[in-house]
Amino acid sequence: MYDYHHLGHVKEQSKSKKTLWLTLILTLFFTVVEIIGGLLSNSLALLSDSAHMISDVLALGLSMIAIYLATHPPNARFTFGYLRFEIVASFLNGLALAVISVGIFIEGITRFIHPQPIDFKLMLVIASIGLVVNIVLTVILSRSMKEENNLNIQSALWHFIGDLLSSVGVIVSAILIYFTQMQWFDPLISICIGAIIFMGGLKIIKASYLILMESVPSQFNLDEIRAAINQVEGVEDVHEMHLWAISSDHYSLTAHVFISENIQPFCIILAINETLKEQYGITHSTIQMENANIHPHGEYGKQFLLHREEELS
Repeated sequence: MYDYHHLGHVKEQSKSKKTLWLTLILTLFFTVVEIIGGLLSNSLALLSDSAHMISDVLALGLSMIAIYLATHPPNARFTFGYLRFEIVASFLNGLALAVISVGIFIEGITRFIHPQPIDFKLMLVIASIGLVVNIVLTVILSRSMKEENNLNIQSALWHFIGDLLSSVGVIVSAILIYFTQMQWFDPLISICIGAIIFMGGLKIIKASYLILMESVPSQFNLDEIRAAINQVEGVEDVHEMHLWAISSDHYSLTAHVFISENIQPFCIILAINETLKEQYGITHSTIQMENANIHPHGEYGKQFLLHREEELS
């Protein structure tokens, strides 16, 4: 072990590994089937869905790398370990989905202008197989999410929910083409699929972007936490406070506090750590104890001392 960390910056997620391996194998198999079926039937809706499935294969591959890297302990260069790669992988996955959806929109508009004949029977068979596969994968990923929280598993789940809707859309498209002989239902459904893919990609990009920007996780209220720390006996002021996520479910907090000279600093630190753990589930915190007369922090400290003198007088 390079250095002692009271919070292990690693993730041993055996359930997630097994889930992703199974999901990857099934997805890769059906992707090949859907590409062949889309080419033979000349269905843009099928090819659009296969493009989504290709992105899923790439996403699952990146997720596998992220999970294996997350098991590596911290070192002198990566002191938080490799947990952040999970978020980088999610960001790339979301970006890939957005790019693919734009390609689907362009091809869909082209087919509206220049309709092409479609083998609806083959299209319907392939889409039905896809529906079954996506239902199975969605159930597998949903069960995994209940046992282990992982942003990559969560993003994969959203991918396959989108795939599930896509399969339903392709089946509906095939039935409508059969009864109405209107070929434009195929590009219309493909554009709808593209919209689902695009929205899913944006959600993943936003979630990973916020973590990469080290924003305060949405489930926490920084002012509420600051007020809770201020309630600890001996704490007179809280400033320079930061709260961010290293990865999903791994949070870090730092803060400077002006403390009373009448109470043992170690007791104050212990009380703050207990407050953060019990009330907010934050177990990785760094608290710097300060005396306002020694560490005034410029104008901020001067105003604090002036306000304290006014309260005492």
